[in-house]
Amino acid sequence: MKETLTRGLSGLLYIILLIGSLFNEHAFLILFFLFGIICLNELMKLIELKSIIPYIIFTALYFVFGYWQTLMNSTDGLDEATRILQVVTIFVQLFLIKDLFSEKTIPLFESKRFILTTFYHSSAFVFLILIGNYQNVFNPKIVLGAFILVWINDTFAYLVGKSIGKQKLFPRISPKKTVEGFLGGLLFACISSYFIAKFTNTLDFNNWLILSVIVSVIGTIGDLIESKFKRQANVKDSGTIMPGHGGLLDRFDSIIFAAPFIYLFLRILQYVS
Repeated sequence: MKETLTRGLSGLLYIILLIGSLFNEHAFLILFFLFGIICLNELMKLIELKSIIPYIIFTALYFVFGYWQTLMNSTDGLDEATRILQVVTIFVQLFLIKDLFSEKTIPLFESKRFILTTFYHSSAFVFLILIGNYQNVFNPKIVLGAFILVWINDTFAYLVGKSIGKQKLFPRISPKKTVEGFLGGLLFACISSYFIAKFTNTLDFNNWLILSVIVSVIGTIGDLIESKFKRQANVKDSGTIMPGHGGLLDRFDSIIFAAPFIYLFLRILQYVS
């Protein structure tokens, strides 16, 4: 009972902080910067990287893209810089997906550790703030909608998997995940996309439906990749900052992997609309 209460309170605090930051652009940028630093610290422990360089790279990328218009006094060059970052980030993620399915362990030679901290972690937080500034206007409802999709997917994947799950999804990496749980999480995320579209007044239902599939599928892969890092590090959680939940990276693993793909979809919408 005490463990459940602790887990509930820490989860509630996390949600309150996240939602509260969405009402002010500067609060949003600062909170997600702090989240990013904590997640980076946890990731570096998992991959056994001891260096100050990833913190410098993350800070530079985050604030350059977050305050581009203020620093440059215009948005000139932002689109081109974002495209380059997006191509490299998705390319690195595709290699991680390849390693997930084809390698017993994800190779972690020194240069790859720096690549991971830059393009698996740091650029993902850049895309989260770019999603929050979709079409160069601060509108955090899309970010909130994406997080809600992650929470609903995770919750119902767990509930359905625990109730009727039989076929293992990826037993050598995450023995508790099941195919039934994955499909249950996907189904309820798709259903919730209707209500997100209705109450956020951002994108229409068809677009939120596509986003629900992106978040559920790509987010689950991101969860599995982080699980593989933890298995290689021989730890259960990425950290201890959230009692009952583990580390902050455990809560962000799905959304940071999905963020570049969410932003890619939003860019495509801009071109076709």
